[in-house]
This record gives sequence, C-alpha cells and structure tokens, in this order.
Amino acid sequence: MPLPARTARPFFGWHVVAATFLLAIFGWGVGFYGPPVFLYAVVARTGWPVAMVSAAVTVHFLFGAGVVANLPRLYRRIGVPVVTVTGAGLLAIGILGWALAAHPWQLFLAALASGAGWVAMGAAAVNALIAPWFSLRRPAALGMAYNGASLGGVLFSPLWITLIVGIGFVPAALTIGGVMVVVVGMLAVLVFRHTPDSMGQNPDGSESPRPQTVPTRAPARRSLLRDRKFLTLAAGVMLGLFAQIGLLAHFFSLLVPVLGEGMTGLAMAGATLAAILGRSMVGWLMPATADRRLVACASYGVQVTGSLLFILAAGDACLWLFLGIALFGLGIGNATSLPPLIAQQEFSPAVTARVVLLIVAIGQAGYAFAPAAFGLLRPGDTAGTEALFLCVAAIQVAAIGCLLVGRGPAMRQRHQKTGPKPL
Repeated sequence: MPLPARTARPFFGWHVVAATFLLAIFGWGVGFYGPPVFLYAVVARTGWPVAMVSAAVTVHFLFGAGVVANLPRLYRRIGVPVVTVTGAGLLAIGILGWALAAHPWQLFLAALASGAGWVAMGAAAVNALIAPWFSLRRPAALGMAYNGASLGGVLFSPLWITLIVGIGFVPAALTIGGVMVVVVGMLAVLVFRHTPDSMGQNPDGSESPRPQTVPTRAPARRSLLRDRKFLTLAAGVMLGLFAQIGLLAHFFSLLVPVLGEGMTGLAMAGATLAAILGRSMVGWLMPATADRRLVACASYGVQVTGSLLFILAAGDACLWLFLGIALFGLGIGNATSLPPLIAQQEFSPAVTARVVLLIVAIGQAGYAFAPAAFGLLRPGDTAGTEALFLCVAAIQVAAIGCLLVGRGPAMRQRHQKTGPKPL
C-alpha cells in the first residue's frame, strides 16, 4: 500500500507572533507603562520629592539600556527561553521593591532589578524573537507583535491604579508579578524555545529556503559610528523617545489633578489605543517602497501637534486636551516599531541585527535621563507644565530634523526615481 502523503506542518512563525504579542503586553504594561503610575504611587505614599522618584525611573531605563547591549550574548550563552523567564522574574521582584521601598536606596535598588528585567521583554527582545521567522513579511509581523506593547498600556494603566487603590501597592505588585512570571514561563517552554531550523521551516513560511549568499562580515561598531545613516537614525530615535518617555513618565501625575485618578487611567488607556491604531495603519498601509524615514517624520509630526494642543488646553479638561492625547498616542507605537524597519531597508541583512541592537541601546540610554530631566521642569504639582510640553514638541522637531538629514542626496534621488530596494 502506498504511504499517505506527508502533511506540511503549519507555519510556526505566526505562533511566535502571537506569543510575542502576549509577552509585549506584560513587558510594556509592567516595565514601560508601569513606572509613571509607580512614580505617582510612591510620591503619594512616601511624600518624597517628584525629582528624586523621577531619578529612580531614570535608573530603571538607564540600567536596562546596559542590559539591552548584552542581550545577544546572553541569548547565545543561556538561550532565549531562560533569558526571557529570568527577565520576567527580575521585573516582578523589582516592582515589588517599588511597592515596599521605605528608604530611597531601596527604591533605586528596586529600579535596577525592574530595569534589568523589562528589557528582556522589550523592543530588542521582540525584534530578536520575530526576525528569524520573517523577512518579507517582517513589517506586518513586527507591527502585530508590537501592538501587544500598546495593548499593555490599554490594560495595565487603569488596572494598576484600580488595584493599587483597591488592594494596595504591595498586593497589586505580587498579583501582577506572579501572573506575569507564570505566563512568560509557559510561553518560553511552548513557543520561544523553537527556531525555524528546529521546526524545519523557512522564514515567511516559504516552501524553499532563502537563496544562499556569501557571508559578509558585519562592520565593526567603530565603523558604524562613522556611518551617516546610522548616526542620524540613532539620534532621531533617541530624541524622539526622549521626548515621548519624558512626557509619559509624568503624564499620569500631570493628569490626575485635572481628571482624577479613574479618568486618568482611562485617558492613558485611550492614548495606547490610539498607539495601536497608528502602528496598525503603518504596518498594513505603508507600501514596501515607501521611504520609512519620511513615515517616521510624519508620525513625530502628529505627536508635535498633540504636544502643542496640551499647551492650548491650559490645564482644563477640554476638547483640546483629549484631542492632544489622541494625537500624541497615535505616534507612541511607531516610535518603537519603525526604527527596526528603517534599519532593514537601509542596511544589509548582515548588519541589520547589530544596527537594531545599537539604536535600541543608544535610544534607551538617552531617554533614560528624560524622566529626571523633565522632573526638573516640575517645581510643583501644576507649575512648569507649559514648559514641559513645549520641550516635548521642540525635541520631537529635532528628531524629525535628524531623520531628514540622514536621507542624504543619494537616498532622496533613489526614492524619487526608482523607490527603495525591494525587501
């Protein structure tokens, strides 16, 4: 009897996208959108100065930047699943430390743990998990996975404040941290331990492997630091995120006097819903031949408009305030999902992974100082808000300038005549 035909295994890459989507929900919901709420909760509980607690938020992001730079080495040595679960565990311990801190040194120690943990579930980790499985369809795959980051803000911004007010900061940290560790552990065992080679599959689910190319040596870090495209991309990303993180770190405590705690949580959730919309529109509607630097500039431009509307609102719960939240939110997701796509378009495959790693590390090292820097613009609960919003807009304009300068005459001519190289 003839043997039955072997049924092809469904492409596992979409399972990786779904798992990474869930990982990003916890990573951003706890490690990114959590600190603004933690800042408010710690100041309310201890009475410590806003500037000092803002410095702890800076330590959280700055220490994470150092860990990001070493993620590939950690992946090679102990494996992606172990690194991911360890990161979740450190993040859970860190947020518990934020809740328990009775002295400033304890708060900063907790910030080190939470900062080291969340980057294993952050932008660099998402890109590292998705990249082996997708090439041509990477923009859509990354867009779907990064939407988990925005959904994390939608879910966790109101959830954190509800739990902290309802059961207290410590029980809230124990509950969310415990669930996070269990879920991430299951994802690591069931999904993240698999690779295209171990599953016998090719990127994008194609039936034939990608054409073999002669391996090229990736340029040294020193040579990248002399590359105009890399320098302007890294500077633009860093400035854009500096403005964005600086505002988001203080946004919750700025809105509470105007909207109240409950409504502020919903407003933060609305901003992240707008981020999902903005990222989805770019992921699905951006043509493959589009100049992605110009797309990023447009996204920053929308956020600049939102920042200026905050000034026009003048601290009132009016239409300008909510419109500003929506416009600023539209660009939140694109600030993290577009840079890897720009790198994929402008650099060879042998260089792209290193470029993405470096721009994430440089970006996080730069924006880590934003919470503390913007905290200096807040001498009181309400003073200095106009200066803060104006600084946000000015820095984002500078980010647009960096991205435009990086295009250069050759790149502009290429897009005007033939479009960018196909992916």
